[in-house]
Amino acid sequence: MSPDRPAAVVVLAAGEGTRMRSAIPKVLHPVGGRTLVHHAVTAAAGLEPAHLVVVVGHGRDQVVAHLADVAPKASTVVQEEQLGTGHAVQCALADLPDLDGTVVVTYGDVPLLTTTVLRNLLDTHAEQSNAVTILTAHLGDPSGYGRVLRAQDGSVASVVEQKDATEEQRTIREVNSGVYAFDAAALRDALDRLETDNTQGELYLTDVVGHSRAAGRRVGAIAVQDTWAVEGANDRVQLAALHRELNRRTVEAWMRAGVAVLDPATTWVDADVTLEPDVILEPNTLLRGRTHVAAGATVGPNCLLVDTQVGAGAEVVSTTSYAAVIGPGATVGPYTYLRPGTRLGRGAKAGGFVEMKMAELGDGAKVPHLSYVGDATIGEGANIGAGTIFANYDGVEKHHTGVGAHSFVGSQSVLVAPVEIAEGAYVAAGSTVTSKVSPGELAVARGKQRNIAGWVARRRAGTRTAGAAERAGAGAVQDDERSGG
Repeated sequence: MSPDRPAAVVVLAAGEGTRMRSAIPKVLHPVGGRTLVHHAVTAAAGLEPAHLVVVVGHGRDQVVAHLADVAPKASTVVQEEQLGTGHAVQCALADLPDLDGTVVVTYGDVPLLTTTVLRNLLDTHAEQSNAVTILTAHLGDPSGYGRVLRAQDGSVASVVEQKDATEEQRTIREVNSGVYAFDAAALRDALDRLETDNTQGELYLTDVVGHSRAAGRRVGAIAVQDTWAVEGANDRVQLAALHRELNRRTVEAWMRAGVAVLDPATTWVDADVTLEPDVILEPNTLLRGRTHVAAGATVGPNCLLVDTQVGAGAEVVSTTSYAAVIGPGATVGPYTYLRPGTRLGRGAKAGGFVEMKMAELGDGAKVPHLSYVGDATIGEGANIGAGTIFANYDGVEKHHTGVGAHSFVGSQSVLVAPVEIAEGAYVAAGSTVTSKVSPGELAVARGKQRNIAGWVARRRAGTRTAGAAERAGAGAVQDDERSGG
C-alpha cells in the first residue's frame, strides 16, 4: 500500500447524541447543506483510502440509507452496543481483511475537518515512522479534553483524560482531538490488549497510545493550526456555531473568487452551491442545495433558492425557488414562488406575486403580476395578463395548458386545462377559456354586462353607498341642465 494512500479510514458515527435532544441521529443534522457525516466522509474520501468504513449504531437504518445516497463507496459496520471508541474500531477492523499500511480514525461530527488536515496527519505519520500519530490542538480552554503528555524527544508519552489528570496536567493546553493515524499491525495488537478497567467500563482508543509506548513503538503528534477543524457538535449550540463558521468561510471563499456579497452576515451559501464571477448577492439571500448562479446575475435581496439554476445576467428579487431553471437575462420577482419543474427562457419575466409549477416560459415571454401558472407551456414573446389563473387540477388529475408564441392573455382570465391557445391569438380580459383558440382568433368567454337602474336605492336604502349615489345622480342632473340638455 502506498504511504500516500491509507489502507483504511474509519469514521466513528455510532453515537446517539442525546444532548441534541432530537429524534434525528446526531450525525444526520445538517451544516451548510450537508449532514455532519456527509462532511466527514467527504473529507475521508479525499485521501482515496483502499477502504472507507463508517461505524454506525444509533439510528443505523437512517444513517445507512443516507450514506448510500451521499457516499455509495463507503461501507458500514454496526456497533451493536456502544462500548467505547476502542470497541468501535474493533468492530470496523473485524469487518476488513488484514490490512497493511496506515489506518486513519476520525469522527462523524467534525464538519470543518478537511482532507488537507488529514493529509498533513498522514504525511507526519510517514515522515516520523510512527506507530501512532495523534492530531492535536492547542486550546485556550482545554476543559473536558484529554491532555497530551509529551516526552523529552517531542514524541507523545501518553494521553490522560481530564477526570484522571493531576492539577499540573490539567494546565496543559495541548489536547487530543480523537483523530489518529495508526500503523495497522500496531493498532490490531494494541486493540487486543484494551481493558475496561475505567470509570465508564469502556474500551478507550486513547489506551492504544500507552500500549504502543509500552511495546517500544513511537507515538507522535501534529498540532492542527485551525482548531475549528477538530470542533465537534454535541448540542445545537455547538452545531449553530459550526454552521456559522463554515458559512463565513464559504462566503469569504466565493468573494475571493469574484462574487460580490453585499452583506456576508445575512448571506448563507451551502457547500454544494456554485457561483461564477461577477455574481451579486444582495442581503438576506440563502442559496441551498446544488444551486448554480451564472456570471453577472443578481440574486436578492430576500431570496431563498434551492437546487435552482440562474442564468447569466438574470435578476432575481424577493423570490422563493425550488428546482427551477431561470434563463439568461430573465427577471423574477418580487414575491415570486417558483416550484419544481419551472423553466424560464432567455429574457423571460415572472413578476410580482406570481407562482409557477411545472411550467415553461419561452424566451421573452412574460407573466408580469398576480398569476398562477401550473402545468403549462408558454411560447416565445407571449404575455399573460395580471390575475390570470391556469386551472390545471380537476380534483383528480393535473392537465396541461399551452399558450402559443406572441399570444396575449388578458387580465383576470382563467384557462381551464386541458386547453390550447394557438400562436398569435388573443384572450379577452376576464374570460374563462375551456376550448381551443386558433391562430389569430380573439376568445371572449364572459357574460354580457347588464346594468340595473335604481338597484342601490331599492336594496341598499339608507347606506352611505345610497347617499353617494343620490348625490352623484343629483349632480349629474344639474350638469345636464347647465349644458342645456
